[in-house]
Amino acid sequence: MHRRSTIWKERIASYRDKLGEPPTLVVEGKLTRMVGLTLEAVGCQVAVGGRCLISSINSQPIEAEVVGFAGDKTYLMPSGEVQGIVPNARVIPSAQAYEALVGKELLGRVIDGAGKPLDDKGPLVTEGTMPLSAKPLNPLRRPPIREPLDVGVRAINTLLTVGRGQRLGLFAGSGVGKSVLLGMMTRYTNADVVVVGLIGERGREVKEFTDNILGPQGLARAVVVATPADNPPLMRMHGAMMATSIAEYFRDQGKRVLLLMDSLTRYAQAQREIALAIGEPPATKGYPPSVFAKLPQLVERAGTTENGGSITAFYTVLTEGDDQQDPIADSARAILDGHFVLSRKLADAGHYPAIDIEASISRVMTEITTESHQKEVGRFKQLYSCYQQNRDLINVGAYTRGSDPEVDEAIEFYPHLRAFLQQNISESVNLQSGMQQLSALVNRPMAVSSVVPAGQ
Repeated sequence: MHRRSTIWKERIASYRDKLGEPPTLVVEGKLTRMVGLTLEAVGCQVAVGGRCLISSINSQPIEAEVVGFAGDKTYLMPSGEVQGIVPNARVIPSAQAYEALVGKELLGRVIDGAGKPLDDKGPLVTEGTMPLSAKPLNPLRRPPIREPLDVGVRAINTLLTVGRGQRLGLFAGSGVGKSVLLGMMTRYTNADVVVVGLIGERGREVKEFTDNILGPQGLARAVVVATPADNPPLMRMHGAMMATSIAEYFRDQGKRVLLLMDSLTRYAQAQREIALAIGEPPATKGYPPSVFAKLPQLVERAGTTENGGSITAFYTVLTEGDDQQDPIADSARAILDGHFVLSRKLADAGHYPAIDIEASISRVMTEITTESHQKEVGRFKQLYSCYQQNRDLINVGAYTRGSDPEVDEAIEFYPHLRAFLQQNISESVNLQSGMQQLSALVNRPMAVSSVVPAGQ
């Protein structure tokens, strides 16, 4: 009898526990309108950035994210294909949020904007997750940049020295070698982890970058997040945010991280597509105001932290028609710590990397280089600029040797300056070696035979 009483007490206690925790009611909505990639739903209340599942005639529900609302209407943007959606489809809010997979298991892998593997290396199981949108760092807790970063490219190491934790833009039109330069920095940069975000580019370039430009050696310490141009705009944005979140994870582990994102322009264009689709008015050359608010929110996540970790970030910025006054290019220059401009004129002449030294700048260079180094860089740029200003006169034979000692010196040095700026893709020049070559170049004596007195 006593045993039976105990059993009943245990059952009643278990029922009481179940009744004390009633299931959360999920208020479903229904789909009322679909125009392009924009979905409109009514009947459900979900916060902006929330995740929903939309039923379809297929067995697999379609995921979507809430991107806005107006009155009783909720605007959603799908994260994948939209085939199979029917009118009045069920819209089910999901308790799960979009997150980034993080962990050392990501090294050597290629994933998409949802964290799913794109390579043939089996399933990906990581140790944790992080939110796609991290809280901004306290600006007073950002240690100043004091340590130079060796990227293995002579022109950058010496004339545009990069600091560890700096954020730079790589401004270039199409076909001037930006992907090749990114590949060189990926292989040769002195970093613990490299995170590459291929956002909105051609799908063909993903395999070319991983196999040819990055290579097995570079991929071994890298994580590649690829969301090609055929992905929905939401996934292109998630790809950029996921790459940044992964870089933040390794930085918080005290690692020195190199973040390469190709390209920041495609990220901005994805946000423009979403904003225009839900009715946000265009402001600057077709870009809504939210685009210019999203850019600093993304790039400000890179930098240094107090635990010794750092994210040095390179963002490529596409200049359509080589227009340096493009709204995205102009905005990126204002929020980044420097910019490197790739010249189509140099690329057409077979000059690689096609870095326009006169139009490029590293804003932290004076803080991480010595005074003697800065003087040598100043002399290099003075000689190079002097020749460029008189190039037309020299080429047509209108300049007479001896007319101007500075021009004579620039003519003497120019072949050596041009050779110094060029570098083969398979060649790596470390920071110390590059500085020694720069010092030997700018301090070399001028040939006496090249100095011709005026009038002779």
